[in-house]
Amino acid sequence: MKTASDPRHQKRIDRMQKLFALSFQSNHFDESVDSKIASSAPEWPIDKIAKIDLAILRLAVYELTVAKDQPPKVIIDEAIELAKAYGNENSSKFVNGVLGSILAEVSHDA
Repeated sequence: MKTASDPRHQKRIDRMQKLFALSFQSNHFDESVDSKIASSAPEWPIDKIAKIDLAILRLAVYELTVAKDQPPKVIIDEAIELAKAYGNENSSKFVNGVLGSILAEVSHDA
């Protein structure tokens, strides 16, 4: 697990906490981010995904598809670590699976 003093990890925690708070407000997110999540987890509608998992996914999908300022493996690793720290016992597997699917799609489109 990343150390609390790692500035990149702390930055992601701060972003994730803001996204978590915003996830209770509807229509706040770019539809393309949520549509990528929905298509990669078709058995889980957006409104049924745990709020913390959704916040982590939104952050990672944004970083993978819009910001693109970190290597994809770093983004996914950080998302999994956040899911382990803040989600339930299945969160890290769910986040890993969804992001792996999105990464394959993004890599295929590039």
